[in-house]
This record gives sequence, structure tokens and C-alpha cells, in this order.
Amino acid sequence: MKKPILFLLLLAGMAAAINLQAQANTVDICVYGGTSGGVIAAYTAKKMGKSVLLIEPGRQAGGLTTGGLGYTDIGNKYVVTGLARDFYRRVGVHYGKFETWIFEPHVALEVYQQYIQSAQLHVLYQHRLVAVTKKDGLISAIVIENSAQPGTASYQTIRAKMFIDCSYEGDLMARAGVSYFTGREANSLYGETYNGVQLRDKHQFPDSVSPYKIPGNPASGLLWGIADTKLDSTGAGDKKIQTYNFRLCLTNNPANRIEITKPADYDPARYELLLRVLEKKPAKDLNGFMKVDLMPNNKTDINNNGAFSTDMIGMNYDYPEASYATREKIQAAHASYVKGFLYFVGHDPRMPQYLRNMMLQWGYPKDEYVNNGNWSPQMYVREARRMKGEYVMSQANCERRENVADGVGMAAYTMDSHNCQRIVINGMVKNEGDVQVGGFGPYPVSYRAIVPKSNECRNLLVPVCLSATHIAYGSIRMEPVFMVLSQSAAMAAILAIDAKSTVQQIDIGKLKQLIAAHPLADNSTVEILVDNNDSAHVSLSGNWKTETKGCYGVSMFVADDKDGQLKTARFTPAVVKTGIYKTYVYFPRVQGMADITTILFFDGEKENVINVRESDIRVEGQTSGEWIQVGTFKLQQGTRNYIQISNKDARGLVVADAVLFVPEK
Repeated sequence: MKKPILFLLLLAGMAAAINLQAQANTVDICVYGGTSGGVIAAYTAKKMGKSVLLIEPGRQAGGLTTGGLGYTDIGNKYVVTGLARDFYRRVGVHYGKFETWIFEPHVALEVYQQYIQSAQLHVLYQHRLVAVTKKDGLISAIVIENSAQPGTASYQTIRAKMFIDCSYEGDLMARAGVSYFTGREANSLYGETYNGVQLRDKHQFPDSVSPYKIPGNPASGLLWGIADTKLDSTGAGDKKIQTYNFRLCLTNNPANRIEITKPADYDPARYELLLRVLEKKPAKDLNGFMKVDLMPNNKTDINNNGAFSTDMIGMNYDYPEASYATREKIQAAHASYVKGFLYFVGHDPRMPQYLRNMMLQWGYPKDEYVNNGNWSPQMYVREARRMKGEYVMSQANCERRENVADGVGMAAYTMDSHNCQRIVINGMVKNEGDVQVGGFGPYPVSYRAIVPKSNECRNLLVPVCLSATHIAYGSIRMEPVFMVLSQSAAMAAILAIDAKSTVQQIDIGKLKQLIAAHPLADNSTVEILVDNNDSAHVSLSGNWKTETKGCYGVSMFVADDKDGQLKTARFTPAVVKTGIYKTYVYFPRVQGMADITTILFFDGEKENVINVRESDIRVEGQTSGEWIQVGTFKLQQGTRNYIQISNKDARGLVVADAVLFVPEK
């Protein structure tokens, strides 16, 4: 939505008036929103020599990554690069592993604090945007206030050459007068099939579940949470927002467990539909209506699952454009709903006893969110505003039918939307809006999708509320991708400052070179990845098949032992700098994998044989595979070194997917 011109003029006048009373700060780059992407953007800019201010409206950095989403949604590890990949490596160090994608909230927070402290970042917590002033298409200053003590006495003016909006809501983007969209576009607008109204089978009520307080009696009224709204045609656009919830970190460790108690406004009538679902479709355990993913140290990351769960459907429509006070009320209502849901499952006498007993094993961890009543401060804002930028990512990009040449990050997750409304259809309660369509490989995200149109703002980047349709955003909106795009945004801001240009005018080729040369935002030796699709550095002998499911990147090579033929796949890195490198081979999750995979490493002088047993491969459940270290070797500059994977002595399938060489620090 484009803000009316009169409104913008009034806003500019308000900002000018506020500026007279505000304390001024000037930096090269101002990052608004201390989400996962915000921390990475600020760290990148500071490490690469710019003065930076990071502003976070809440009390905690890291957004959802520190807010309970510890069972990382990835899609394909190939898309996680640079500092995003470094983040999961640092988490891995905490748990004694190479990489870890499943982690406790406080561990993620500790890692983000490492970034903040090592770069000596200036972070303003509990400060939020009040106004924006623009001149000649550029943001000249923003005004912020202390959200804990709002009012003129707490106003500060921040001036910067470049601004990066990393908030989940896109508040800076919107106040800067940049066009955006909320809700769902009609399929016809961008030639899509999965956007707009979608009545599908996933997370759906069984047939014949009555929506009425007295089953079968419309005169009795609708149960709580059901809208008296007619279903629109499939693919029709609307302003409805996919539902929010909280990602729940609970523990079953009695020594670390706090009892789940009844919220002050608890009303068991809100959860009547759960009982009706269980009558039609009994649950064996809590996973029947919650997605309970186990975390280290007896903890969980719980998400919505099924027809009636932790998603508070239809109660967030006002959130994207709401005032701060209204947003706080919406978040409080969501927290109360979810807490009440947990209490209902564990205590309502109508719930099956075995499910109540299971629920009572869990409670809030004493060692998580210690400054917020052991409850996550970050609601899962799956989607709010979406910028209408220079380029709009759509379903065609996700499905790789339309590719961009200016990609500055990649995405790979399923096109995912949670439900948007709960309504009555043919006398039955139904959810509408859930879409989960995947099966495609990694695809590039356009640089033009993270910058506004040049006639709207020329010194702003928006890597979180980026330019994408509702259904494409559902694929892109993963925390690792936000970190990748935010790092790219910071590097683009640096180039724009140095070239005295706008964000739309930077040289994309130079930006790509900068990203490739400084993946950790420093001058460290770059690790070397050789993927099976890199034909210049991979050679095959024997009959290998190409598979695309569960691989690293877009494909992998698979060989069996049925024909008795020796098959080899040789990965030859182009080594720029002689040195010691830890060497890893990627093992996807494959049924019927050989008990032994023979790996040959040649360091330019001699061969080393390594046998990797199937029992040595620790495959994490939510990802497609894992890197297994096969040794630490000295690599010579040039292309004399190689790793060769073969089916020698193998019984079963052998996979050749990717090889990684990580320089020792």
C-alpha cells in the first residue's frame, strides 16, 4: 500500500518538529530491527569498516532464532552461506559439532552476543521508530523513542548515509513512503496458482465437525475463533494475514521445569474445537495436535500441527499496520491463547487422561527467557508487510521457471502458508489458507527484491520484508535466508557509500565479488566448496545416476554395486592459498546407503584412503544430511589435490554430492 502524499507531508512535519527536541546521532549505516538478519547486517557493516547503529524495539537480539525457533527450517543447506552458515557453525561449537541446526534459545542468543561484542556494535534496545524525514528521495533522518519510557523526553534523531530495515514488520520501509502489500494477491496478478484463497487438506478439520456451540444447531451461535464469513473463489486476493503463534520451548526435566499455569483470562470455551477434532481423529500422543520437535537438554521447539493447535487463526489481521499499543495487545492475546491451550491440554477433564498425563510432563524451562517470565518475547510474525520493490519474487521464481541474474542469496524452502481463516462450509468448520508445495531446488533471490523503487527511496534496503508475493514469501521467509540477504544488503550499502551512489545504482557484479571474497566479512581465507554440479571440478567414471531429492544443492550422484563396475567421482578444488584444511564430505539421507564408502584423498604427493561407515553418519532429522569430516590435510595451491569417492568394497548405494575444504584458523 502506498501511503497518501498528504499523510507523508504531515509525517515529515511531525518529524521536523520532533527533531528540535531530539538528541542527534550520525553513523554510516543504521540498521532497524535486531532480528537474526539485523544482527548479521550490523556486524557485516561494522567489520568492514563502517560506523553502525543497530536499533531493536525489544529487549533481545536475534528475533525468532533466539525466540524459540531452534529446529531450523532450511529447505536445503546449500542456500545457507556466509555469516548465516557461520552462525550454525558457532552453535555447533557449543554442542561439540561442526554445525548444529537444532539448538536451545539461550545458546542462539549467546552466539549473537558474540557477534555484537566482537564487532563492538552499538545497539539501542527498547527503542522504536517514531518518524522518518526524507529529502530528494533519500532518508535524511529517523526519530526513535525509548519504548519503555515513550514520549518527547526520550526522542533521539538518527542520521545515516544508508538505512537497512531488518524488522519483521517493515516499519521503517513503510514510514519512508515505500510501497508495500499486505495479505494475499490474487493468482491472476502474477500468473500464480497457489496464492490467494486456498481451501486444501493439510492442517484441516475432518468432515462433519460442527462449528456451532450446540452441534448441528446454527441458532446456538459459532464456537470461539470461527468467522461468520463466506468462502471466496479459489485464488482470489484478500487482506487476510497468515496466522501467528509462538514457537514453544518447554522442558520435561523436573529440575529445570516450571509448571504451566492458568492464564488470567483463561476460557476453556476457546478450545472446544480441539475436543471435537479428537472425537473424530484420536491422537496417539501430543504430536497429534502439536509439532513437538526435541531439542538438546530435554527441551522442545513446538509448532502448530493439525486442524486446531497453537496457531491463533484470524486474530492478527490488524497487526502489520497497527499502532505499537495495538500490536502489544495482539501479542498478549496470542501469548494468552497459547498458554491457555497448553493448560487446557494438561488440565481439562474432558481431555483424554493419557494426553493430560503427557502434557503434565512438560513445563517452561527455568534457564530460558529469564528476563521475560520464561516465555519467548518474540511472537512468530510469519508475514506482515511485503515491499513492492524493483522486482517482485513470485511462484515462477520458486519453481525455477523464471531465474534472475542478480541473485544475492538463495532460498529453497517449500512455498508455505499457514491458515488465514476458520469458517463454516456446508455446516462444517474448515480452515482456509494453508499451502505447502515444494519439490524444487535452490533458486536465487534478486537484489532488486531487497531495494525499493528508485522513485520512492534511494538509500534504503529491505532484506526481511522484501519484495515478494505472499506465496513466494512463504518460501523465502526462513531465518537463515534472512541472514544471508541481510549480509548482502550490508555489503550493498557499503558499496553505495563508497561509490557515492544510490542502492539502485551499485554494480551488481562488484557486489557479488565482494560477497564471494568476504563471506565472513573479514579477510580470512575462503573455504572451498566443490558441488557435484560443478562440472569444471568434478569428473566421473562408471555409471552414476543423478538424483534431486534430499541432496545438497540441486542434485547428487548415486551409484550402486549391482553391475560389479568400479565407479568413481573425483572432486578437484581450485586452491588459491596453500594451507591446512579440514576436509568434509556431505552425506545426504538415502535409503539403502552402503555400509562402507571408500574415499581417496590426494594431496599432490601421496594418496590417503578413508573408509566412512554408515554407522558414523549422524543425520539430523529435519535436514537432508550432514557434513562428515574425513581428515585434515595440507592442500597445495592449484588443482593437484582431489577427493575421490568410489563404490569400492561397498554393499549398497554410494553418494557423491559435495566436498568442503575449511581452512584452519
